[in-house]
Amino acid sequence: MRKLNCPQCKINRFRVRNKNGDSIVVTVNENLEVVPIYPEMSLEGYDLEVLYCLGCSWQGSPEKLTNKH
Repeated sequence: MRKLNCPQCKINRFRVRNKNGDSIVVTVNENLEVVPIYPEMSLEGYDLEVLYCLGCSWQGSPEKLTNKH
């Protein structure tokens, strides 16, 4: 399954945060599913509607990502 990329810098790794400010690294697949890069990590309690790009200052929803390289 293809991973979606940041519309600004074109990398495919993002952070999501919880209410405590903790974050984990995720990718987003072509079905707009947010997936942790380490499968054993749980996304419970994390805000999956706001992604923070690891490569630049972009932040936004999974729907705003692009599949262009």
